[in-house]
Amino acid sequence: MFVYIMRHGQAEMMAKTDALRPLTQQGVDESVKMARWLAPQVRELNYILCSPYLRAQQTLAAIQPHLPQADSLEELAFLTPSGNVSNVVNHLLQLAHQGVKQVLIVSHLPLVGYLVGELCPAAGAPIFATSGIACIEIDDDFQGQLHFLHAPHSLF
Repeated sequence: MFVYIMRHGQAEMMAKTDALRPLTQQGVDESVKMARWLAPQVRELNYILCSPYLRAQQTLAAIQPHLPQADSLEELAFLTPSGNVSNVVNHLLQLAHQGVKQVLIVSHLPLVGYLVGELCPAAGAPIFATSGIACIEIDDDFQGQLHFLHAPHSLF
């Protein structure tokens, strides 16, 4: 299974609640840049998992036109900044057992970093830039290998 983990794009600092913080124009632009970079490497997407927070939803809306159309999309309450990594890993295990091969997750710090650390212990828990994307390949024993972690500023 390949898991692409994306942190949402840059968001406004102020909003009524953290869940309602919208993307800035830079956040939209950088997310689109990352999706265009990623697209040639992703032949298909079976599943997209997304946080219910506005900035993650807006990131997903910005990148979807540039990526293969996914078979399924789930909004998951545990993909928030303080979400439970074990819940995410268990959900990925269920998807793997169903034969899902390509998953995109759109979420937040610190969860995205902790998720990389849980799936790829040797990689630790990296800090993601906004719009950053990691690619992890998970083998049949559910051991992960980090192939890359890129951000808009690290692309040519």
